[in-house]
Amino acid sequence: MTPRLEWAALVCTLLLLAAPVRAGDADEAALRKAVTLYASFDEAVKADFGGGELTFSTRFNHPTEKGQFEFKKGMTPDIFRIARGRGIAGGALEATDVLPRNGRAFFPAKGNLAFKKGGWGGAVSVWVNTDPNKLLKTSFCDPIQITQKGANNGGIWFDFNDAKPRDLRMGVFPVVPAGEKGIAESDPAAPMVRVPGVGFKVGKWHHVALTWENLDTGKKNAKAILYIDGKSIGVIADRDLAMGWEIDKAGIYVAVNYIGLLDELALFNRPLTAAEVSLLYRQPALLSTLRKAAPRPPAPPQFPFDKESARRYQQAHADWGVLSTLDVNELCGRCLSNEWQTLAVETDDAWIPHPSRAPALSGRARR
Repeated sequence: MTPRLEWAALVCTLLLLAAPVRAGDADEAALRKAVTLYASFDEAVKADFGGGELTFSTRFNHPTEKGQFEFKKGMTPDIFRIARGRGIAGGALEATDVLPRNGRAFFPAKGNLAFKKGGWGGAVSVWVNTDPNKLLKTSFCDPIQITQKGANNGGIWFDFNDAKPRDLRMGVFPVVPAGEKGIAESDPAAPMVRVPGVGFKVGKWHHVALTWENLDTGKKNAKAILYIDGKSIGVIADRDLAMGWEIDKAGIYVAVNYIGLLDELALFNRPLTAAEVSLLYRQPALLSTLRKAAPRPPAPPQFPFDKESARRYQQAHADWGVLSTLDVNELCGRCLSNEWQTLAVETDDAWIPHPSRAPALSGRARR
């Protein structure tokens, strides 16, 4: 080797030794650190990681009082279930129908969202697998909607609308002051990004991410970006966009009127860069290290047992399966299948899965 080639080889070696850690590694660590809520939907209908409540609650229209709502812990298990092995990574949340009474499931926003009066930013990332033109039953469907009062009154969301074929739209609508009328979605100046005739099909996973910054600053400096499959689709910019939430009353609504599969839901405490969104798209299981091992089902009581023991086990089983006690009662009382009918036992007014088959039955209830 000539002296010149030896010198060139030495310089290359020194440059390689001095090279920093790969950007991808740093991005992955930074992304995980920024997560405020993560739901893999691999094992249970709940979140795996977050700073607030990790189980769903459901809001229904009040049956008799117009404009009022009823809230219930848990989700309806015969409509929302885990589709094992069918997700973009592991399992997925499967929504099979629309909830009655305009019901919608949500994670409480407190602790799970980086909202801050005076200015804040964030992002949401999720994978969807549906055909909005064939599966959806309602005029509008919001896979994700973050709000306190409504989509167009302090709301961050993306939806499939009532167009034929349906559009995918992102909206970041400011809170509407009392006595005033908010801007309509049909207004060309509405804070929205529209994707006409999006054309999603069953069997094809798509990654959707929304990022936002400078909300609730009181200045016209807010910005929000819609990404689909790792690519920037459109931007809302130079607007005064205040959510004005009471965080205790705000929710992260998931799969509102949605039918299909949904997976790898994550919220972040800051806006993501284009490179970070691309990384989430290229590595769907990137955040899976945040997932904790699924808890084991509760041990059934030994025969003979009294009514109080039955109720304690009923509640423990409901907590483990992320169901409300009412859900368990409804499932058993309605006898949705022959298996429930033959495996359930009634103790006075308390229904529980039959102790001899509780693990098998519990696994079915958590699907």
